[in-house]
Amino acid sequence: MSKNTHKAISLISGGLDSMLSTQLLLDQGVHVEGINFFTGFCVEGHTHAIRKKDKKKEKRNNALWVAEQLGIKLHIIDVIEEYKSVLLNPVHGYGQNMNPCLDCKGFMVRKALEWIKENDFDFIITGEVMGQRPMSQRRDTMPVIARESGAGDLLLRPLCAKHLPETYPEQQGWVDREKLLSFHGRSRKPQMALAEEMGFKDYSQPAGGCCFLTDANYSAKLVDLWKARGNREYSLDDIILLKVGRHIRPKPSFKLIVAREEGESRFLHGYRYRYKSLTTISHAGPVVLIIGELDAEDLVLAAQITARFSQGRDDSEVTLQLEDSENKKQSVTVVPIKADKVLPEWYV
Repeated sequence: MSKNTHKAISLISGGLDSMLSTQLLLDQGVHVEGINFFTGFCVEGHTHAIRKKDKKKEKRNNALWVAEQLGIKLHIIDVIEEYKSVLLNPVHGYGQNMNPCLDCKGFMVRKALEWIKENDFDFIITGEVMGQRPMSQRRDTMPVIARESGAGDLLLRPLCAKHLPETYPEQQGWVDREKLLSFHGRSRKPQMALAEEMGFKDYSQPAGGCCFLTDANYSAKLVDLWKARGNREYSLDDIILLKVGRHIRPKPSFKLIVAREEGESRFLHGYRYRYKSLTTISHAGPVVLIIGELDAEDLVLAAQITARFSQGRDDSEVTLQLEDSENKKQSVTVVPIKADKVLPEWYV
């Protein structure tokens, strides 16, 4: 690398926009490396890897895959603990669900700024497109991210740069502004056309971003977890388990996570040393984790619900095994609960 080559760090989500913005800078001779911040709420990788029915779907970390396609180095940074303050106390509030998008983007740009200072890089680039996201990518909010992150004019958005004031890299001639773009709005057709022009045939196409917090069902499960605990603490295991299975809370004191297929059963079986679990012995059925505390009456109800999701659902009785975190086992025989007795409000 030449002494005069300037260095940028690119926020790589694994999506098309960050892929294109990075390539635009590589084409200008800028040395670019990628950075990906792992919050635990990323969509990709977990569910497809767990579910047997998804075995034909490609199981890849899209951020790593994008870096490989671009031929750049990728730095993956674990920010799970630091990110908690962003999620729990967003200055700018939440989006439609539990997504603190504006605070989240500002947090990631701030972390990138810390990184470039520590690693002697010159500026930051992102794949943001003005008007594409309703909370964090508006004309009035994009300057907020630059200002509150502390990045200021060291933050360059190559795909929509011509809608924004010149940044320091442009002013210094490190980047040719004329070769930057003016994308705007929610349509992805311009990005797809540019991808074809650049020779990218395969790329991730997330429907609503790459974060589970934008998903209404996931957000409801997270809020339910906090309500049941009486606080807003969470661990990585907690947020991964929210992505798996049916979540049924028949009483405030406990919740069942019911595997929906074989892959999920295998995955949940791995948590048997942390939580109580129920499995059917007399019939084929799912693994069910029990989160919370059960009394004798609750155990019968949990077993009846578990039996309902087994192949013995229409039989007169089903025998199950309760196993606790210390590997102590107990046999339970119950009449499966009828479908109309599983109340809709139990489903989280």
